Amino acid sequence: MTTFNPAESRFETDYVGQVQIPIDKLYGVNSVRGFQNLSVSPLTIAHYPEFRNAFAQCKWASALANLDSGVLTNPQCESIVLACREVIEGKCDDSLIVDLLEGSGGTSTNMNFNEVIANCAQRLMGHTAGSYEVVHPNDHVNCSQSTNDVYPAALKIATYAMIGPLISEVEKLAAQFDKKAEQFADVLHLGRTCLQDAQPMRLGQLFSGYASLTHRLATELGAVRDKLRTLPLGGTAIGTGFGAPADYRGFVYMHLCHITGVEYLAPTNSFDAMQNMDVFSRVSAELRTCSASLAKIASDLTMLSSGPVGGIGELILPEAQAGSSIMPGKVNPVLPMSMIQLSFAVIGNDVAVAQAVQYGELEINHFEPVVSSRVFDSIALLTNGIQRFREKCVAGITASVQRNEEHLIQSMAVATALVPELGYAKVSKLARQSVAEGRSLLAILEESELMSQAAAMAAIEKASHPVFQD
Repeated sequence: MTTFNPAESRFETDYVGQVQIPIDKLYGVNSVRGFQNLSVSPLTIAHYPEFRNAFAQCKWASALANLDSGVLTNPQCESIVLACREVIEGKCDDSLIVDLLEGSGGTSTNMNFNEVIANCAQRLMGHTAGSYEVVHPNDHVNCSQSTNDVYPAALKIATYAMIGPLISEVEKLAAQFDKKAEQFADVLHLGRTCLQDAQPMRLGQLFSGYASLTHRLATELGAVRDKLRTLPLGGTAIGTGFGAPADYRGFVYMHLCHITGVEYLAPTNSFDAMQNMDVFSRVSAELRTCSASLAKIASDLTMLSSGPVGGIGELILPEAQAGSSIMPGKVNPVLPMSMIQLSFAVIGNDVAVAQAVQYGELEINHFEPVVSSRVFDSIALLTNGIQRFREKCVAGITASVQRNEEHLIQSMAVATALVPELGYAKVSKLARQSVAEGRSLLAILEESELMSQAAAMAAIEKASHPVFQD
C-alpha cells in the first residue's frame, strides 16, 4: 500500500502527512494509518460477516435517527443507508483493511467503516471518493456516535448473531445423543468410577447423561445470549450522550430494532454500559463451559472405543481417516480428539477475555478488539467443531453388545447387584475370590450353588434400571 500509479490513485492528508490510495478503494487516510501501524494478525474486520454487518447496522440506524433529529438531510441519510446495505452485501470487503486485533481501542475500526461508508455514499451520489463534499466520515457517518459506544454496540450485536447458530448446533447434538440413548437402551454396560469397575447400568443411560448435559448447555448459552441485547449506543464518548441530540437515543434504538429484527435496549445506566464489559466474561465463560463439557464427552468416547484389541472396545466410532503414516490399518478417534483440542483453544481464549475485561480503565474499555477476536474465534471453533463431531462421529456410533456384556459379567462389579439377595459380607468375600482367581463372579456363584446364573442375571438386570422416575 505504498507504491501506486498516481494516475490510478487519490491522495488524502492527515497531520502525519499525505497518503496515496488506489482510486478503486473506499478506505481513507485513517484506515491506512490503522493498517500500517496495527496489522498484527491475518484477519481483517471483514473476516466475520456478523461483525461487519453489525457495524453497518449501527451506522444505518444512526443515519435514520439523525434524520429524525434533523441533523442529516434526506440525501445524506439515503446515501448512507444505501452504502450500509452495500457493506452488508459484502461489496466493500476489500476496503475494510483494518486488523480485527488492532490496538487503537477500536478507533481504527470505526474510522475504516466511516470512511468506506462515506466514500461509497459519495459515489452513489455521483461525487468523487475522498472529496467528502456531501458525506463526511466524521461529520455525517459518525454523527451522534463515538468509537466508544458504537464499537461495543456492534460487538454485542455481532456476538448475539453468531451465538444463534452455535445454539442450534448444540441442540442438534443433544438430539443426536437422545437418539443414541434410545438406541442403546437395552445394552448392559459396566459403569465405572475412578476408572475402576463400579456397577451395572445400561449403555443408553450413559448417553442419556450426555444428552441431558448438552440440552443444558444450549439453554445456558441462550440465557447468556439474551444479556447481549442491552447496548451502550447513544452514550457517545463516556456515557453523557454529549454530541448527540436529546432525542437521538430513542430514535436509534427504534430503527436498530427494525433493521435487525432484535429488540435491543438502551442501558439503565449509560456510564456502567460504557465502563464495563462483564457480559463478555459471562459469554466467554459459557463458551468455555460448553467446550470443556463436550471435551469430557469426547474423552469418554475415545476411551470406550479404545482398541480394537488392546483397549475397552465397547463403542465403535465411524472410521474417518487413516490414523498413521507408518502403522498400516491404524484408525484414530480424530473427531473426539478434535473436540478436545478445540476446547484447549476456547479455554485459552477465555483467559484472554477475562484479562481484557479486567483491564478496562475508568470511563471505557479500550481492549475491545481482543475481546472481539477471541470471542468470535471461540464461537466459530465451537460451531464448526460441534457440527463435524455430530455428523461424522456421534451419528455413526455403534455399540459392541457382546463386549459390553462380557466386561460386565466378568467383572466383580456385578457384586453390588447381588447384595440384596446375599448380603454385603458374603458378596464381598466372593468378589475378592473372583479377583484373586481371575474368574467371573457368576461362575463362582453357580459353582458354590449360592445362586444360579439365571438368577444372578435377573439381579443384574434389575440393578441396571433406575430406582426413580425421571
